[in-house]
Amino acid sequence: MLNMNAVDMVHHTIDHKFKFRCHKDIACFTKCCSGINIMLTPYDILRLKNRLGISSGELLGKHTYLYIDEKTSHPFIFLKMSNTPERLCPFLKEGGCSIYEDRPANCRYYPVGQASMKKTNEATNLPVTEEFYFFVTEPHCLGFKEDKEWTIRSWRDDQGVDVYDEMNRGWKDILFRKNLPGHELNDKKQEVFYMACYDLDRFRDFVFKSGFLDKFDVDAQKVEKIKNDETELMKFGFEYTKFILMMEQTLKLK
Repeated sequence: MLNMNAVDMVHHTIDHKFKFRCHKDIACFTKCCSGINIMLTPYDILRLKNRLGISSGELLGKHTYLYIDEKTSHPFIFLKMSNTPERLCPFLKEGGCSIYEDRPANCRYYPVGQASMKKTNEATNLPVTEEFYFFVTEPHCLGFKEDKEWTIRSWRDDQGVDVYDEMNRGWKDILFRKNLPGHELNDKKQEVFYMACYDLDRFRDFVFKSGFLDKFDVDAQKVEKIKNDETELMKFGFEYTKFILMMEQTLKLK
């Protein structure tokens, strides 16, 4: 949910050059941390709940709200801003961002935006994902007047966005699902999507404390991975979501 009046929708490649710098001495410092709608990805939620030392359910209940997209019927999670007129980010403190090392991907990318589209490869006639970039140019932001030069590639590297993109790749695949007539997600499938993609701690209990592993054929090595590595559990959640939405046969029944 970007302010489309602030978005330059010219498609840029990863090697596009631009000038930008954000620092504590700039007059607009932290002004981009208010009056905004920040969509959280699954990996954002994983990093934030561990940073705060709380469960995914606690994070979702206290700091987020749910939005159901009308076109796709997919559930999306947004960061809940303060109830003040400025609608400040709850993690904004006097000195700046209090969760900076674990800030969401959208914050890391800013003022760059990323989008993806499905295209057909003319040579192979197979679907491929094409990523492109654009800029968010808000009136209050003075960063573009600074002299520090980047390419979008070097900006991504500096902001540590690459690991976020890689971790969320399976979730992004799900977002390309189209709502065919009569195939909108019902409440039950939306709940599965929500749990498996966002509420990681509840999904872990679902996998290991219900009859899940009696129903699905998951090899022992995979079970060990998802038991001990949250990122592997998160990726497994994407596989389960694809299975439930009948996108791919990512799992086998016993």
